[in-house]
Amino acid sequence: MAAAVTAFIKTLDEEQRKLALYPFSDDERYVWFYTPVPRKGLSMKKMNPEQQKAAMALVKLAMSEQGYEKTTAIMDMENVLRVQENRPPNDTHRDPVNYFFTFFGEPNAKEPWGWRLNGHHLLWQFSSLTGKISGMTPTFLGSNPDIVRIDVPQKGKQILKKEAELGFALVNSLNSDQMKLALLSETSPQEIITTNVRKASIEKMEGIPFPQLTESQQKTFLTLLDTYLNNYHVTLKNQQLEKLKKVGLDKLVFAWAGDRQPGFGPGKGQYYRIHGPTILIEYDNAQNQANHTHTVVRDLTSDFGEDVLAEHYKSHH
Repeated sequence: MAAAVTAFIKTLDEEQRKLALYPFSDDERYVWFYTPVPRKGLSMKKMNPEQQKAAMALVKLAMSEQGYEKTTAIMDMENVLRVQENRPPNDTHRDPVNYFFTFFGEPNAKEPWGWRLNGHHLLWQFSSLTGKISGMTPTFLGSNPDIVRIDVPQKGKQILKKEAELGFALVNSLNSDQMKLALLSETSPQEIITTNVRKASIEKMEGIPFPQLTESQQKTFLTLLDTYLNNYHVTLKNQQLEKLKKVGLDKLVFAWAGDRQPGFGPGKGQYYRIHGPTILIEYDNAQNQANHTHTVVRDLTSDFGEDVLAEHYKSHH
């Protein structure tokens, strides 16, 4: 990854470098949005075709095939929104190249460095500390619409389909006693709880603990967990999984709010989360009459690689 990032940066001219490069210590590293707002960084719009290809090769390097496909599909969803909102073809508010690459520090094996891809409904963030990728969260993937219903080439597309189907499968397998533990509310919040804050936190760990699920339910739970972790390159996925196993999968809980059957219309909406000492995964589909999905993965101990970074500075400075 360091070699690929270095090679990409070498293709940038002076103006592009001013937009793309920041010191690793800059607070901009912690700034991210999933709404269509102005951002800092180098947009794909300001890259030539070869640079765009090289930038997406970086994305491909860090993700699984599944993660890369979701990323490109989320970018393409801007084309759907452009039609859905009756915007002109040259509109820049809904634009599949309105995604920004930002690089922090200088890629090497001795000092911390990282990079970020951020845009509407998309955040990938990686931090390399002492030569190893140790920060891969926050990760945000969203889709509006959740299911494309208008008459466009993408009609019927549901980028986060597996996340929805497995959530429904798990909640609907619970018996009444289990449901008392898992159900937070009969109505869904309109947004993920943690939004885009620098340090994610939910006061209470509510939900049904993993050990209180049946063997079959635990299998569904782990498949759901895997659906999120499988977006990363297998090395990064295993790194996160090892961290979870070290703390104990039995510490994880599953919580649900809102409708327990798929639906689209006024008052509809679903929310769930997987919560543990080190991880928080949130799924929300309530906006636009339950046709607008947000998902996020947060490392509660080391978003942006913070725990490893602290250890690095302690031992090296």
